[in-house]
Amino acid sequence: MISFGMTEEQELVRDTMREFAAELIRPAGRDCDENAAIPDDFLQSIWDLGLTSTQIPAEYGGGGEERSPVTNAIILEELAYGDAAMALAAMAPSQFANAIVDYGTTEQKQKYLPLFCGTQFHTGALAIVEPSPISDPTNPRVVAEAKGDGFVLSGAKSFVVLGDRASHFLVIARNDESVDAFIVPRDAEGLSISEPELNMGLRGLTTVGLELERVEVGAEDRLGGEAGCGVAQIIDNSRTALCAAMLGLSRAVLDYCVPYAKDRVAFDEPISKKQSIAFRLAEMHIDCEAMRNLTWQAASLLEHGDDSARVARMAQVYAAEKTMWIADNGIQILGGHGYIRDHPVEMWFRHARTLGVLEGAAGI
Repeated sequence: MISFGMTEEQELVRDTMREFAAELIRPAGRDCDENAAIPDDFLQSIWDLGLTSTQIPAEYGGGGEERSPVTNAIILEELAYGDAAMALAAMAPSQFANAIVDYGTTEQKQKYLPLFCGTQFHTGALAIVEPSPISDPTNPRVVAEAKGDGFVLSGAKSFVVLGDRASHFLVIARNDESVDAFIVPRDAEGLSISEPELNMGLRGLTTVGLELERVEVGAEDRLGGEAGCGVAQIIDNSRTALCAAMLGLSRAVLDYCVPYAKDRVAFDEPISKKQSIAFRLAEMHIDCEAMRNLTWQAASLLEHGDDSARVARMAQVYAAEKTMWIADNGIQILGGHGYIRDHPVEMWFRHARTLGVLEGAAGI
């Protein structure tokens, strides 16, 4: 029997994250966007919740809880309902740590996982997007050439989330006929980290570009060692996380527009009674429910170790299209108010556009 209901534990997690988002994230979202920065105290407060450390095996200093991509999708949706940029910053450390947990050698786990189990905020970053009009994460242009017992990496990456403070980068690169991930420390010779990128939306979420000019890494820095790793699954994980973030953002737009439409009076009646508005709000609600269905389906496949590539990609494409449509209609429903900073919808519109082209932002 297929059930789309949440367990009691998932409901408790959802309610906790919803309260956290309402009290700490939503009020700070506008300031983060205007200042193009997320305060360190927020990153520390979200770190203290243990979203990353609790799901790291106990032998490496973590809480030892079994990771549930479905539960994490629920968490990310609620955080993004508060603010998508801050939500992605909160979950960004998990992208790096989860990849090490899933595919790292014993030595890699012993070396890197304890970094994510301390009391102070710490992050690595996944470098997946490339500065090209057509960027396919499954077919990267960054190249790894064998050299002695190691590799030499050459190429460029962009949209590297929290790359300004990441201690290490997980760089996706082509290695002969395969695609691998390589762990690169930020002080590696030949690695250049750009100034923060100027993006249309998610301005509070710092992203940087990387230039890799014959960066040498050892064989021990190849994720998974000689066996390599499941790069496709790492990408699916990221795409599913982005879908959860886009769902949270879409819900925020809808929930803001419904009371506005009920209160806004035009021609002696609330605009919510106009069919053009009522039908639009109904379609926005339907799209949010469909988005959640696809997101949970992809997360469930990840949770059970099944092939998730098709569903994760389908969910990402659908969520990107519908989130943009919902945000655009949110502006239309607010009319002239949709374009001014007195209302958050114009900011959410910019977030929606950026989320649709982002890869490697967070992990579940």
